[in-house]
Amino acid sequence: MKQQRRNFLKKLGATGAVAALSPLAFSQESTAKQFLEREGLISSQNESAIRLALIGAGIMGIEDTNTALKHSNVELVAVCDLYKGRLDAAKQRWGNHLFVTQDHHELLKRSDVDAVIIATSDHWHKQISIDAMNAGKHVYCEKPMVHSVKEGMDVINAWKKSGKVMVVGSQGVSSLGNEKAKELLASGAIGDLVYAEGFWARMSPEGAWQYAIPKDGNEQTVDWKRYTSNTKSRDWDPLRFFRWRNYLDYGTGMSGDLFVHLFSSLHFITNSYGPNKISAMGGLRYWKDGREVPDVLLGTFDYPETKEHSGFNLSLRCNFVDGTSGTTYLRIVGTKGSMDVKWEEVVVKMNQTVTSDDPFLQEQARLRGEPETRATILPPKELVYTAQRNWKGAHYDHFGNWFTAIRTGGTVAEDPVFGFRAAAPALLCNDSYFQNKLIQWDPINMKLI
Repeated sequence: MKQQRRNFLKKLGATGAVAALSPLAFSQESTAKQFLEREGLISSQNESAIRLALIGAGIMGIEDTNTALKHSNVELVAVCDLYKGRLDAAKQRWGNHLFVTQDHHELLKRSDVDAVIIATSDHWHKQISIDAMNAGKHVYCEKPMVHSVKEGMDVINAWKKSGKVMVVGSQGVSSLGNEKAKELLASGAIGDLVYAEGFWARMSPEGAWQYAIPKDGNEQTVDWKRYTSNTKSRDWDPLRFFRWRNYLDYGTGMSGDLFVHLFSSLHFITNSYGPNKISAMGGLRYWKDGREVPDVLLGTFDYPETKEHSGFNLSLRCNFVDGTSGTTYLRIVGTKGSMDVKWEEVVVKMNQTVTSDDPFLQEQARLRGEPETRATILPPKELVYTAQRNWKGAHYDHFGNWFTAIRTGGTVAEDPVFGFRAAAPALLCNDSYFQNKLIQWDPINMKLI
């Protein structure tokens, strides 16, 4: 680990090293602030147009598309959704010129589609991603990349064969906060990594997936047969279509929706391939609305020592019964300090020691044969890195990275291999919970043990 840091600092150069290690050089104030900026993001202003299609025009599909369209020379040409109401809304939102369909195969046949955004329910991510790449389209697929670990290698193999650019939509890997945390950890700013924890909390009905059901949502406006064609056949149920995250046939619960973001950020910051032991506990405490997944979930994960990082443990928590108005963070703890990491901010906390003037402590030190003066730990000083107000956000930059890779033949931070290694422990967290057992995973070869 020390050799890796020495190599990093050499590459970084003297000036960069000082900046990276700046948490060690606090002022006399308890808290100091620095601003995060990004330089060198390639502009698409003079580049050829990228023609997009959206598959899955729900809440996240709309957010993804609106964000993508903020980039220059990107246009939306087609939309697919199994609910006709969303197709009508898409034309109102983005224009009557759109080709709309309930069949994604029809959309993928079109020569005027260069790339697709896949924002469907989780159980369709694998097949539509493969279909799109086989049709010669670049892919932006919402997280988690797959619905179960057995699907991961199918997507990876299709991606490698296609030569197309596929990115998975955990936007945090394109955030200023994560990039700074990665730099700080590699520089040794908080010492050796020993522990990490993440927390995600919500309370509102929408945050807990009690989405509104359209009045016209019925078998005449929804292609229910197609929706369930790759899973168990059931009679029409509007809850299973419009609130799909609550049901295991279509969604992946709290871990697939939210833990996967924390895994993505952690793996990006640490260069980790993932944990080798996974366990979970939780329960359905409040949202007893017929859902099949818990509303409180706790996961614990063991990360073995590798050449990329020291061994450490991870604890993740998710709570949909949160009376504190909601909290989200990732905390990374080292032997010298810690970092609280958000997409737009990193707070570095470093312990400081001073000589104690407590007579009792001094006497105890003397009896133990220690020096007469004994150091004590004071509350940590903090250095806050925060994004400039004009930063357009991780979501914007995540799409920008994808568009740049499409135009230049480059790579993205979250390709399908990275995406699967982030999805797998989240999905296995569910398996541990429902099977009530510890699960062992090979993060290098991406397979169950």
